[in-house]
Amino acid sequence: MKQTRVNKQGAMVFMAKLAEQEDLVLELDQELAVNMETLLQEAPENFKEGEVVRGRVVEIGEDRILVDIGYKSEGVVDSSEFTSVAELTIGEEFDFYIEEPENEQGMPVLSKQKADRIKNWEHVQQIYDNDGMIEGVITRRVKGGLKVDIGIDAFMPASQLTFRPTGDLDRYIGQRMEFKIIKLTRRRRNVVVSRRKLLEEQRAGEKERLLQNIEVGKALMGEVKNITDFGAFVDVGGIDGLLHVTDMSWGRVKHPSQVVQVGQKIEVMVLSFDPKSERISLGLKQKSENPWKSAADRYPIGSVVRGKVVSMTDYGAFVQLEEGIEGMVHVSEMSWTRRVRHPNEILQLDQEVDVMVLGVDHDEEKIALGIKQTQPNPWKQLSERYPLGSTLKGVVRNLTDYGAFVQIEDGIDGLLHVSDLSWTRKITNPSEMLQKGQEIEVRVLSIDPEAEKISVGLKQLQDDPWMAVIEKLPIGSHAEVEIAKLVSFGAFAKLDNGVEGLIHVSELSNERVQKPEEVLNIGDKVMAKVISISPAERKIGLSIREYERDLEQGAMAEHGQSGGGDRVDVSASMHGAVPQSMIQAGRSLADVAHEMMAAVSRAEAAKRAEAEAVKQASEAAVAEEAPVVEAPAEEAAPEAGDDE
Repeated sequence: MKQTRVNKQGAMVFMAKLAEQEDLVLELDQELAVNMETLLQEAPENFKEGEVVRGRVVEIGEDRILVDIGYKSEGVVDSSEFTSVAELTIGEEFDFYIEEPENEQGMPVLSKQKADRIKNWEHVQQIYDNDGMIEGVITRRVKGGLKVDIGIDAFMPASQLTFRPTGDLDRYIGQRMEFKIIKLTRRRRNVVVSRRKLLEEQRAGEKERLLQNIEVGKALMGEVKNITDFGAFVDVGGIDGLLHVTDMSWGRVKHPSQVVQVGQKIEVMVLSFDPKSERISLGLKQKSENPWKSAADRYPIGSVVRGKVVSMTDYGAFVQLEEGIEGMVHVSEMSWTRRVRHPNEILQLDQEVDVMVLGVDHDEEKIALGIKQTQPNPWKQLSERYPLGSTLKGVVRNLTDYGAFVQIEDGIDGLLHVSDLSWTRKITNPSEMLQKGQEIEVRVLSIDPEAEKISVGLKQLQDDPWMAVIEKLPIGSHAEVEIAKLVSFGAFAKLDNGVEGLIHVSELSNERVQKPEEVLNIGDKVMAKVISISPAERKIGLSIREYERDLEQGAMAEHGQSGGGDRVDVSASMHGAVPQSMIQAGRSLADVAHEMMAAVSRAEAAKRAEAEAVKQASEAAVAEEAPVVEAPAEEAAPEAGDDE
């Protein structure tokens, strides 16, 4: 029992001591809590990596900036984090990102740029959530589009740059624009922006206002968006209108790029508008008065003005007289003497020339001009230099089926018709007697200054041998002839002065002859009787059969020696060469010959007139670039007498 009492007393003492200790611990805890609160109030904040804090610049060094962020030591920032260290001042405050709470020197390592990016992300997120717009700068080109700096890196596809695809993305680099954020994934740090969507939203509002106020004849400001070969598309506020090339200027416009450029701001006039299709036709030239309305007053017919060659075609050149006024000089109005096939033979582009106004049509907006009219017309003085009947030298410039063109002087050609080549030969192509480039002497037959034509002759340099032959060998006379050519229907025989007569196959012999070569050879000399003369056709009929018959009948003494004063032999009328009326009149052969030669002259004059008409048609064809066909020199002439 005694032992039990001792244990109880010990336990009580222990408990008392334990209570004293607990009171002491409680007292210590209270004191410690007070001390800790004081310590915490006096100690710097405990910063963590990745936090963004506010800091104040306290020291600016060459390589680093010291910043007070409320820590036990200043934070350090690399000077490259600031855009311009030179403009930085002590005391400026910025947000900083804690990259490392303490470095080896116990200083926090800070980054201003990362803090800015975090703030920018929050800003971008806010704009995206509110469907707003953000400003940025296009920094570089990447695959599929462009990189844009909007505070953070963003991507803009090429299709989201403008309304129409463009292959020249480089020209947009460095430009500051407004964009719409169309996609944002912060976890993947992916931002996609669009300028096109922003423009579409802006155009929608502008379009609504435009449709309410648009009207024909109203002037609108617009921006050139695109240029094509036929015109330009101009944004006039939500709608692209077409400015056709013909409505850009009152003058000639080769390509719209001569007048407008992409991105250019211009004022245009509404020419037409379709509300259903929302198509607008615009005009630029309509803002000023049409200069053609008063063109006739400023450019009277006959006046000489100076202009610039702005365009050429195959048929002429267009000369600009003033802005919006052009006239056309036809190739036929460029030279009095030269046959101009293309204007570039006379003129050059941008050349300034003097021109004469030939006609003005303000309704058709056309002015006819001439260059040759500003110079003296050499055709007017041609008859003075080359009187009719005068002889001159020229060079064969060209050969045609109907004659030859002989160059008399520079730019002036005379027509030498085939009928004026020879008195005696039947020429079917001038190449039988002439060659291109050959110098010949000709006689002036006629000059027409108005039609700018001159006719010349070669045979006229000599007397007509037909007159001498007719005088010497009248119908019924006998003559020795030389066989020159054999043809199927007879033989041609040489008379005097190159004149040939035809001995028809029926007149070769009293016997029937099938082929002339059965009884004759070329070069044979035979006696024949003149049985017909046709001065109009320049044909003489001969007969060996009649000559032999005269010999047999003894008629040569009675009829073969008749002179120029004898009466016409009635027997010749059977050949139809001399009209019966002349025979009955009893006139002399010389009178008949002279009268018939006069008829020949009239026929030749008619042929020359026909040749002139052919030449005119040829020249017209040449003016239309129809080539003049030259007969080949080796082409064989048709057999003389084929028309018998």
